[in-house]
Amino acid sequence: MIKHKPRFIQNEIVINIRFSEVDAMRIVWHGNYLKFFEDGRESLGNEYNLDYLKIANNGILVPIVKSEIEHLGMVEYGHKVKVITRLVDSPAAKIIHEYEVVNLNTGQVAARGKTIQAFITLDRNLLITIPEFYAKWKTETNWIEME
Repeated sequence: MIKHKPRFIQNEIVINIRFSEVDAMRIVWHGNYLKFFEDGRESLGNEYNLDYLKIANNGILVPIVKSEIEHLGMVEYGHKVKVITRLVDSPAAKIIHEYEVVNLNTGQVAARGKTIQAFITLDRNLLITIPEFYAKWKTETNWIEME
């Protein structure tokens, strides 16, 4: 049996918390963390040449099929957060991202999360094998080995 060696790529962005992202208590509304995760995925994809348009131009869509968020601290209006996004390599036909949202004003981790995306064709058929373009992209990517 061939064992898959864990590896990942990573990206970091900084987001200024806007008034429209907070609730009546002036803290970030919990649903906005999914938007922060999306911002992280988009930035990572742009950095590593795997943006959504490239995926779609290969006849593939990648809907979210699972998301998890663990809320660990508060972020208030006017604060800044750093979103650390990791794409974790998987031998399965899915894309796995892990996230950490750090409040830069307090240094506290505000949230951790994970999303899983499936590969589907433009006519909405689920793929059970990795698309050829993605397999090629994986071989051309400089991965970081997990310790």
